[in-house]
Amino acid sequence: MSTTQTVSPSSAAMQRLTVLGLLLACAASLCSAAVVIENGMPILWAHTASQMTDLPIENGVLNPDPWHYLHRMSLYRLMIAATDPFMGCMGTNATDSPFWGLPLQLGWMLTSGRLADPTGASTCGLQTGDTMCISTQSWWGCVNYFVSALPVLSAAQNGFMGPGLQVQMQMPAGVEDLCTNYADCSARFPDAMSKWDAFFQGLKAANESPLPDAEKRDSLLGLYWTAQMASTYASAVCNARQSHYPSTEVSFAQSWLNSAEYVSAAHFQSNMAKSVLFMTPLPSRILQEGDSAPDIPDLSADENHTLSIFAWMQKANNLLGGTLVRLWGRAMCSMNTREKGKEMLEQLLLDSSFVTSSFLSIVTGMATSC
Repeated sequence: MSTTQTVSPSSAAMQRLTVLGLLLACAASLCSAAVVIENGMPILWAHTASQMTDLPIENGVLNPDPWHYLHRMSLYRLMIAATDPFMGCMGTNATDSPFWGLPLQLGWMLTSGRLADPTGASTCGLQTGDTMCISTQSWWGCVNYFVSALPVLSAAQNGFMGPGLQVQMQMPAGVEDLCTNYADCSARFPDAMSKWDAFFQGLKAANESPLPDAEKRDSLLGLYWTAQMASTYASAVCNARQSHYPSTEVSFAQSWLNSAEYVSAAHFQSNMAKSVLFMTPLPSRILQEGDSAPDIPDLSADENHTLSIFAWMQKANNLLGGTLVRLWGRAMCSMNTREKGKEMLEQLLLDSSFVTSSFLSIVTGMATSC
């Protein structure tokens, strides 16, 4: 016998009005920043599922639709709630878990139009269509799938979501390059799934560890970012979808992925407060041909600065044959240098007066001292 339950928040009309309101607010302020929070929480957080039974269940198997924004955001909410009791070493605030960066990222993708169908073949994700739809043709939505569906499947497998819970992601017909359950994902993307398993197992172990919180935090963040980067590398299967976007957006996407190498090596604590700081200056719309930072008139100075820095980091690394990322990785060799690395990243991305040449010289010096 099959039983089906669905997300219970407000009506589709109310959700659409909420998204329209967010976009109008952005327009009214000339999009001075990306919209990543709403009433202090990720976008539409109040409309997400607060318990498993608010999501579809088929024959006792949790069957969410990750191509519906509220379902995907609900998965983050449920995973954060399930892991929070094990996150004590991250801090005393309720939003100190590194997982908070992921729903904020998904919200930015929604409000900036990056989850909509880029081909024009449907109205998925458009204001003229289903605003909650995540297009399977969206490169951004596909890449995010690897840091939403995969960690949730691993968390469930490792017992965080309830004893014996099975999860089967819904997948639209015709999508052949993505996985839908733990066994499927482990077979197709073994490195990513094994890294997420290692993180969740480490999370349990850290809860019993007598080590100081600072050491546990650094170790767990290392496992977390190793898993997230493994998911990012696995998401290369999404690359064909980049052909639907302007070359400027593709260049930004590649530099955005490149930036993850730096925050990962520094064991960045992607809690709510830090993630908001780093995501607010991200571009509030899809880039178009002819957009050239730092002189894109309808984007803010902060957005232009962030785009310039991302492009510089990507170009410098490419010119050096990947040496900049390797140097940075070598420099992040201890808890002390990783703390310095986090401070440097904040200066580089958030302080327009910070000179990029200073970044290169400091990184080189740090790497040689390790």
